[in-house]
Amino acid sequence: MSNKIAESELILNKDGSVYHLNLHPHEIASTIINVGDPDRVGVVSKFFDNIEVKKQKREFVTHTGTYNGKRISVISTGIGTDNIDIVYNELDALVNIDLAKRTIKDNLTSINLIRIGTSGALQADIPVDSFVFSSHGLGLDGLLNFYQLKNNADETAIIESFRKHYPNNGVLPQSYISECSAVLKQKIAEGMFVGITASCSGFYAPQGRVLRLPLGRIDMIEKLNSFKHGTHRVTNFEMETGAMYGLAKLLGHNCCSVNVIVANRIAQEFSKNYEAAMDKLIVTVLDRV
Repeated sequence: MSNKIAESELILNKDGSVYHLNLHPHEIASTIINVGDPDRVGVVSKFFDNIEVKKQKREFVTHTGTYNGKRISVISTGIGTDNIDIVYNELDALVNIDLAKRTIKDNLTSINLIRIGTSGALQADIPVDSFVFSSHGLGLDGLLNFYQLKNNADETAIIESFRKHYPNNGVLPQSYISECSAVLKQKIAEGMFVGITASCSGFYAPQGRVLRLPLGRIDMIEKLNSFKHGTHRVTNFEMETGAMYGLAKLLGHNCCSVNVIVANRIAQEFSKNYEAAMDKLIVTVLDRV
């Protein structure tokens, strides 16, 4: 049986680039910053010394350049864990699959994947415009249930405790969890709030917002806010980190997620100038990686 990956499974463009990202292996660095908003790619790369690659296909914008002599890429993922599934699998393909031969390389490469994003706080003591480093990604979206994610003892204890506290009621996706890269945590997390980041499958009802439609689960915010397991608590939620941590762990990459808090859902406050806080976080991350 051939080990060659079929054209239907690994789709390439006519120029040999990966399908969605439209990138070749030489166009990405070994440290890649992920942002959701395509417009935020330029907000990050404006701090670069130079930019050697600028590419875009759909919502996936890529700039690769240098910052203080270190080669870095910044790539927009768009919103949601479904897009993370695309971006992380294609980034891994760029470094760990011989695209011409369609075979997995004998020697695998580990890259650094760092999310810089915006998020809502779920604890009253985490103010808007502060920074949160995600110790764990807690997936409420279900994506990693399609993969064979295995947890270590710490992760298993947390997720079992969480599932008892926040059952899916036979309707919602089964929750999952994965921890951050210890290497990146040591480099980046100093001076930030640290806690579990929950990732949701949408922005409105999946994050407890009501416009015209009633919620299927009215206690979501309270349940996330009140969850405790030892020193662990859910600090914030957004729409990407759970999938990032799970896929990166499975693929053998270092991954972390840092967020500017733009809203506090407990205090019901929203930032008046999160753009300034975002610039500060970007420079902080660039300096520390």
